[in-house]
Amino acid sequence: MSRIQLLSPRLANQIAAGEVVERPASVIKEILENSLDAGASKIDLEVEQGGIKLIRIRDNGNGIEKDDLPLALSRHATSKITALEDLEAVGSLGFRGEALASISSVSRLTLTSRQPDQENAWMVQTEGRDMEAQLEPAAHPQGTTVEVKDLFFNTPARRKFLKTEKTEYRHLEEVVKRLALSRFDVAFQLRHNGKVIHQLRQAESEMEQERRVASICGSAFIDNALKADVVAEASGLRLWGWVGLPTFSRSQADLQYFFVNGRMIRDKVVTHAVRQAYADVLYHGRHPAYVLFLELDPSLVDVNVHPTKHEVRFRESRLVHDFLFRTLHRLIADMRPEDQLSDNKAAGSNALGLQPTTQPIEQNYEQSRMAFRSSPGQSSYTSPGGGFQNSPTSVNQVREQISGYGALHPGAEQRPAVENVVSFDQKPEGEEECPPLGYAVAQIHGVFILAENQHGLVVVDMHAAHERIVYERMKQSYEQDVVRSQPLLVPQSLAVSQREANCAEEHSETFKRLGFELARMGEETLVVRQVPVSLAKGNIEQLIRDVLSDMLVYGESKRIQQHINELLGTMACHGAVRANRQLTLPEMNALLRDMEQTERSGQCNHGRPTWTQMSMGDLDKLFMRGQ
Repeated sequence: MSRIQLLSPRLANQIAAGEVVERPASVIKEILENSLDAGASKIDLEVEQGGIKLIRIRDNGNGIEKDDLPLALSRHATSKITALEDLEAVGSLGFRGEALASISSVSRLTLTSRQPDQENAWMVQTEGRDMEAQLEPAAHPQGTTVEVKDLFFNTPARRKFLKTEKTEYRHLEEVVKRLALSRFDVAFQLRHNGKVIHQLRQAESEMEQERRVASICGSAFIDNALKADVVAEASGLRLWGWVGLPTFSRSQADLQYFFVNGRMIRDKVVTHAVRQAYADVLYHGRHPAYVLFLELDPSLVDVNVHPTKHEVRFRESRLVHDFLFRTLHRLIADMRPEDQLSDNKAAGSNALGLQPTTQPIEQNYEQSRMAFRSSPGQSSYTSPGGGFQNSPTSVNQVREQISGYGALHPGAEQRPAVENVVSFDQKPEGEEECPPLGYAVAQIHGVFILAENQHGLVVVDMHAAHERIVYERMKQSYEQDVVRSQPLLVPQSLAVSQREANCAEEHSETFKRLGFELARMGEETLVVRQVPVSLAKGNIEQLIRDVLSDMLVYGESKRIQQHINELLGTMACHGAVRANRQLTLPEMNALLRDMEQTERSGQCNHGRPTWTQMSMGDLDKLFMRGQ
């Protein structure tokens, strides 16, 4: 075995580069972070061949002193920290002092800088085995330019692992996007092979910031996102940014940007909190989209976890998790149909250059409303074929219709029946504003409700919408321990397996809180004596079997309590109005009004959308009107 010897500076730096410099994107990240730490307000990037041949980054920051330039290319040399106390509360993006040394060891690097009070700039580069710095004067405006040529030219093994020019460029462009999102106060320009790809100006106002987010994440994201800005004064945490609507979920996690004190990070605590907040509204396998910024005391987060600084460790991880979850959970819960019907969404296809209808939608809506008013109590939707019948509808009949809808979900009998109906002929005098989901006009095949609002046509999945309403009310009742039960006139006997009977007996208290009363009458026999009021008209046997199946999956009592929402979701699915159930217009309107008041009504319990809007522009486009 060879004797122990001290490695040369270049070899030591090349080994360190294996952790820090993986590809051109890694180089860009490290240099851009230095530019931002130097107070730059404008950064120009020029790359060739995906950054493999050339990376040139120029900023207008504070620059580097002449005597510090050789140190800038030395290992463990930095201006960011001086003592251990500084490391425990890092406020800058960089702090390790090894990036430039590592990069210069695997490329031909030139560093040129000038401070405001210097008469001329100075350029430094390293050569030879010992990486001795060569300093000479240069012409350069205030700021710094770092030029990196021929990456991995002296480490052929590393160069072989680089991908195609297109792939490497895609990675470095993603780095630029992340940093551009983290600093709205800095202008960025990216050129690739001589072509300007991104030209991002400083964004101070909220509108300018949204414009930058749209240029990076796509206009569809900003059109389907809500602005968040919440401060927890007690803990000093602040969360702000943009949260995508559940309907704008993605097939992969490619539109998730999370920054901690301006640093782009990947963290399991953050990911878990966000997933939990979206748990009730995301379809299976889908991923939420968001651009979020968490601000907190630097001493509460450890950024010295990994050389790439992508990972962090929160000193109070439970506090951060709960804050993120509660904030996002409440924001998503408070989403209502009107939040998805803003002016830019209502414009719909008109934004694509299509001509508007010849008659204003407000006028169309008013004519429809007046036509409906002209024969009060004359129309009720009954036939499966979609027709209307002209038969007088008495007040008692309306009450009966609404009470029928009310029996579909819990707590309805506690609210006045007729007052819940808002149809064209019952609109309060002087009230001209149309509700967000409008008024029902028809039902299609007992599955979908068609409604007209000020923007155009609303299509509602009847079962999915009512399932969400029942689910949210059951959650509230369970949390308040007031799930109302109804005794069965004739107790129902169920033949089950011994394992299922044991499960029912073991979790009898959980069943009682859910509104059931079960008794074991034999090794493989259960008797159901009481069920929740909202589910009394459903298939009791299948409901009990499904709940037992869920309980067997979740196992012990603690896990069942953790997954109680899944149990309530199963019950809500049984309690929701079924397909092919014919509803009257008052019943349909009552459902629409409930949707407008219910949390997370835009998605059913399984994450599927419950309704969609077709604007007049969308409808015009279908029929090529105005083209």
